[in-house]
Amino acid sequence: MKKYIEPLLIALMGVLTGVLICLLFTKVSERNNARRNWEYGNWRKLSLVLDYVNRHYVDTVDAAKVTDAAIAAALQELDPHSVYLPPVELEESETELAGNFEGIGIQFNVPNDTAIVLSVIPGGPSEKAGLMQGDRILKVDERGIAGVKTPQDSMVRLMKGPSGTKVKITVLRGEESIPFDITRGRIPVNCIDAAFMVNDTTAYVKLSKFTRTTYIEFAKAAAGLLEEGMTKLIFDLRGNTGGFLDQAYLLSNEFLARGDQVVYMEGLHYPRKDFRADGNGVLKDIRLCVLIDESSASASEIFAGAMQDNDRGVVIGRRSFGKGLVQEPLNFTDGSGIKLTIARYYTPSGRCIQKPYGEDYAYDIYSRYEHGEMTEADSIKVDENELFYTVGGRKVYGGGGIIPDVFVPMDTTRASNFFIQCGKKATSMRFASAYFDGHREELAAIGSYQELMKYLSASDIERAFLRFALLKDGLAPSDAEWKDTRSYMMPQVNALVGRYSKLGEEAFYRLYMDMDKCIVAAIEQ
Repeated sequence: MKKYIEPLLIALMGVLTGVLICLLFTKVSERNNARRNWEYGNWRKLSLVLDYVNRHYVDTVDAAKVTDAAIAAALQELDPHSVYLPPVELEESETELAGNFEGIGIQFNVPNDTAIVLSVIPGGPSEKAGLMQGDRILKVDERGIAGVKTPQDSMVRLMKGPSGTKVKITVLRGEESIPFDITRGRIPVNCIDAAFMVNDTTAYVKLSKFTRTTYIEFAKAAAGLLEEGMTKLIFDLRGNTGGFLDQAYLLSNEFLARGDQVVYMEGLHYPRKDFRADGNGVLKDIRLCVLIDESSASASEIFAGAMQDNDRGVVIGRRSFGKGLVQEPLNFTDGSGIKLTIARYYTPSGRCIQKPYGEDYAYDIYSRYEHGEMTEADSIKVDENELFYTVGGRKVYGGGGIIPDVFVPMDTTRASNFFIQCGKKATSMRFASAYFDGHREELAAIGSYQELMKYLSASDIERAFLRFALLKDGLAPSDAEWKDTRSYMMPQVNALVGRYSKLGEEAFYRLYMDMDKCIVAAIEQ
């Protein structure tokens, strides 16, 4: 019996030893994993590396540069919109949405490598100094910016600056070079590009962004349109990349009944928060059409989604961009900062506005072109698993962005060779500038749309444009080509010329309206 028991005991001890060793290794492994997780969770590894580099690297370390690079690289691993902003970029980002900036108070474009003043902001520093519409900017201080391919954003930076500082702007007016000493000041930036009556009952408002002053500007414009008889509004958010949530809420509140949901936000560390209308809006009975496209994002999508999910208005155009992230800023004492995504926005029906972070995220718009989504409604990718319902029971789909109720394709048919070549050389824009030079007093005297239409009808702008295209750019359409091109090119040319009247952007949008299929579709609703 003894000879059987001893081997059995040895075997059992071996098993127990193996179990103990396994348990020991498991505990060690768990302890190592816990330690590793603690190191990552507390960013200890990153701190150790930076400290080690600082103490042992072969050359002098630029700590600021390495730290900035580490922060930027870390944020790149999160989502496409969590970013690090150096001081200059952070300032530009905040200025863009502030509703005002410090500068000289002009709007300009660069049709032919020279900045031309489109308008001078009333009461601003440039108007007080004597700058005029049509002036060509030659120099900022002693730096020449005309004819040397200076980027437009660089021109803006040269002219901007703190209130009270001075800058010398040298312009070409006619044949004379004139220097102006201008003291910079705080300049209001309007976010409403145009607001006017299309007919006796229908109004049009073009909103370019959601800044700090958006609601105030919109309320003022809406009050004027109501006095003119507005019962229907075409609200154009195409190309509007968004801005502040509170402004999107305030605008939505104008159209919704008490208790209607506008949007809600939620994140891992951010409990759900709902935003509902208070019922005090003055536009609850106004018929509404909202225009969106692939560049409408963020606050634009919040507004469009709120109107769609509450069955409050008709959304017209093409699927919006799909940016629905709540971002919280963290600014540093050196003027830099980060924008960190802390939650996502959801429409009232529960649709997440944010599109997926696929590998082709940065090229999503190009993918839409390739797949035909811009020209065919049936090409819009709809995820059947992302089905939601409006308050009235209509089906709407999530998956990123707002899908319009009425699809309007991008117009790719109007592309004659003459039109394309003029576009490449900015012929129409350059012609408008040249035309203004020769008819400055006539255009400056025009103060109403009726006066502008009368002037354009009496002027032979078509012949002048074709002559300009031939002499300046060597472009001349055949009779057959011009017959096909004229109907959509001349409204554009007239609109660009009309910009130089007192009506400014309103003239442009009014004159181009008949060629805009989204607006035509909205008028027909």
